Amino acid sequence: MERKRALITGITGQDGSYLAEFLLEKGYEVIGMVRRTSTVNFERIRHIQDRITLVQGDLLDQSSLIDILREYRPQEVYNLAAQSFVPTSFKQPVLTGEFTALGVTRLLEAIRLVDPTTIRFYQASSSEMFGKVREVPQNENTPFHPRSPYGVAKVYAHWITVNYRESYGMFAVSGICFNHESPRRGLEFVTRKITYTAARIKLGLAHELRLGNLEARRDWGYAPDYVRAMWLMLQQDEPEDYVIATGETHSVREFVELAFDYLGLDWRKYVVVDPALYRPADVDLLVGDATKARTKLGWAPSVTFEQLVKIMVDADLALVKQEYGIREG
Repeated sequence: MERKRALITGITGQDGSYLAEFLLEKGYEVIGMVRRTSTVNFERIRHIQDRITLVQGDLLDQSSLIDILREYRPQEVYNLAAQSFVPTSFKQPVLTGEFTALGVTRLLEAIRLVDPTTIRFYQASSSEMFGKVREVPQNENTPFHPRSPYGVAKVYAHWITVNYRESYGMFAVSGICFNHESPRRGLEFVTRKITYTAARIKLGLAHELRLGNLEARRDWGYAPDYVRAMWLMLQQDEPEDYVIATGETHSVREFVELAFDYLGLDWRKYVVVDPALYRPADVDLLVGDATKARTKLGWAPSVTFEQLVKIMVDADLALVKQEYGIREG
């Protein structure tokens, strides 16, 4: 029996790397799309690089997408590539729109031209689309009110995916994923900034942690749980969109407290609130209702908030020791 083939855009990112691992375990042939840049970082996939096929392509260049689909003929396409850092989207709103919104259109159009009946398409939607929330918790029917160029671009991407599904009968779905973290999260994201800096403070290598809004609340889950949900969505008989979330909300302050407590530190001695790190328009409260995913996909998170923070702190403590050549004992 021929192995299933999956194409992952954004394979070098947090989710892409975990999804690639997950699909390899399922026996898939994995093709990862990477942009041709001088700074591609293969760190997250280095341990599996010899088991996947990396191809050059770009969401800004539709012909490259068509070429990849024609050559590799994947049955599943996971679009995880995006300009996904919210603060950057305020500084580079047009570029964010090109990648995060129009890039999805280019990929859907490439699928429509090459093989709209066989290929199943997953779009990484985001809880940032809810923004200034109309109801708590948020489910698949909650209206969107994005509060950043990134959120706006994701809303466009979400609706263009729905449009291609309804217009051309394509198996195209969106997973509205709430925040999901891991030791592979980029250092620019607040959760990783907290755990990495806390580890450095513990080892005497740093003395303060500068943060913005400590009262912002998020629904934080563990990234490997979320890539499992992505795969489950493409195994269903009917294409539908799903909210993927833990259903719990925690503040940035709680995340800080847990991380520092775990290391035996008093966070109040080290954390500095910096008004420069506040967003022009922030999202105060995000918490998802994943009832549909639980009932239809049989999906549930396996890692608690407390476990997530500890996993990340442990990983960053080990990483910092390795970076600075600090030995135990």
